[in-house]
Amino acid sequence: MILNMLHLKQRTTKFYITTLRAAKNMAWQELTPEYGKVKVIMKLTGNDLMGAAIKAPRAKFDKIYVLPMMGVKANKGTGIVTSVPSDAPDDYATLMDLKNKQPLREKYGIEDHMVDFDPVPIINVPGFGDLCAVTVCQELKVNSQNEKDKLLLAKEKCYRKGFDEGVMLVGDHVGENVKVVKPIIKEEMIATGEAFKYQEPEKEIVSRSGDVCVIALCDQWFLEYGEPGWRKATEECLKDVECYFDDTRQAFERTIDWLHEHACSRTYGLGTKLPWDEQWLVESLSDSTIYMAYYTVANLLQGNIYGTQPGSLDIKAEDMTHEVWNYIFFKDSPLPKTTIPREKLDAMRNEFQYWYPLDIRSSGKDLVHNHLTYWLYNHTAVWDKEPDKWPKSVRANGHLLMDGEKMSKSLGNIISLSEGVQLYSADGMRLALADAGDMLEDANFNTPQANAGILRLYTLIDWIKETVDDLPNLRTGPTNQFYDKVFANDINVAVSQADKHYSNTMFREALREGFYEFLSARDRYRELSAAGKGMHRGLILQYIKAQMILLAPVCPHLADYIWREVLKESGLSLTLVGRKVLLLMILSLKLLLILWSVSMISG
Repeated sequence: MILNMLHLKQRTTKFYITTLRAAKNMAWQELTPEYGKVKVIMKLTGNDLMGAAIKAPRAKFDKIYVLPMMGVKANKGTGIVTSVPSDAPDDYATLMDLKNKQPLREKYGIEDHMVDFDPVPIINVPGFGDLCAVTVCQELKVNSQNEKDKLLLAKEKCYRKGFDEGVMLVGDHVGENVKVVKPIIKEEMIATGEAFKYQEPEKEIVSRSGDVCVIALCDQWFLEYGEPGWRKATEECLKDVECYFDDTRQAFERTIDWLHEHACSRTYGLGTKLPWDEQWLVESLSDSTIYMAYYTVANLLQGNIYGTQPGSLDIKAEDMTHEVWNYIFFKDSPLPKTTIPREKLDAMRNEFQYWYPLDIRSSGKDLVHNHLTYWLYNHTAVWDKEPDKWPKSVRANGHLLMDGEKMSKSLGNIISLSEGVQLYSADGMRLALADAGDMLEDANFNTPQANAGILRLYTLIDWIKETVDDLPNLRTGPTNQFYDKVFANDINVAVSQADKHYSNTMFREALREGFYEFLSARDRYRELSAAGKGMHRGLILQYIKAQMILLAPVCPHLADYIWREVLKESGLSLTLVGRKVLLLMILSLKLLLILWSVSMISG
């Protein structure tokens, strides 16, 4: 690793050693004497610094030494890190390597006294004690800094619990929670000159021109998400939001913990102009956070999806002033001065009041840490006086894989939506997508499973047709046979379990209980009744109807066909399925298809 010695702005009496990549980031953050330029005084290697005696800010020891560590990368940070072996598993493993392996010390010129230190307790972590890294590394039997998998697991255990639940044991903040005092200590160190603010991209970002990007300090508009009153309202909102998974809720809570000022504007691309400074556009993640409020009246304002034709109320875009929108969205807004007739204003207002709040937002799990948290914040800001308009639930999903692999052009495993419908039919596609996965992990569209699903659907249709034709020959009267009672119970269990899973947006589980297991229950009944008095007509009809209702959210065309054309029932089978269940299913499938399309584009 090549390190560079340079001066920083207003710090010309000191030299700073860092990688050139980090120095370039500093230059664009007004940390060098000349903005955007780096003047290197001397080039060094890591070996040049080995064994050097130094003093670290707020360390227990007056003197410590520069030591080698295999995990320090030139593309992350400055190339030099402060070792905290008490709470950082990598640091503890490195220290123990140097203590226990004389050849390693000799290789880098490290003398014995330079590693004659024991980890110093800094933080108490419940369950792991005062030396979190030591405890976890010993539990996992980490014997070397080269055991990357074990160390990765150790870091996951130490860092999250240490940040969320750790309590300080030293310094001016003894007894305080780590996540509370971390920003406070940072500001204290900046104020005393022990540190300065530095930022860099989370990972290497290369522009379309092939240049490696840096973080630059420039004029920018920020949304102050960390403002105490706003944050408190958003935390109250989150308490009542159904997140479906604990991991999703915890991700929201962690994001609200660290989210403060967020740069919300840009000068190029598509987007909405900032109303108070129209040379700027709202950046994409901050934009479109309450657009669903517009959906409630879109059909009244737009005659087509592009908005080129007026909607049913025949209102012009220029007539939709801020005062008009306020009247639509807020109960306490006065009647605006406008040419729009009162009855049209009230029609839009009534539509919004009827449909809002948003019952469920279905989106990618990667947006919880930004866009979806902004979505919560902005709802509490816009409807600060009407908490009943705050979102009710959010369903985060993973992305979509094809046969266990990421979809990409190079792998040739992309199926367009139209091709998918041609290959598997609309209901077959929906069945395979719903069966692809429910959790936050990436869903997997399994081709053999999709083909098997098609066969199951066709077999089901044929069996229902044959059975309905044979209904006059089936047994009637009381359902008092033991296998009748078992089958009746199976029907009730399938309906109850499937309804629970649909309500929780667990569509694969709903299919398992309401389709696959239900088919098995039917087959058991057929076998048992064949050895007895035969199937009961009423029970078989009850099963077919229940099966169609439970399958309707996933395979609506099949269910509707059986309901009307085979069973000769009036109306659509879909009317028997709860609106909420159907809406959840449509939203989830829509998200999967969007993610599929995104995967194809990015591939």
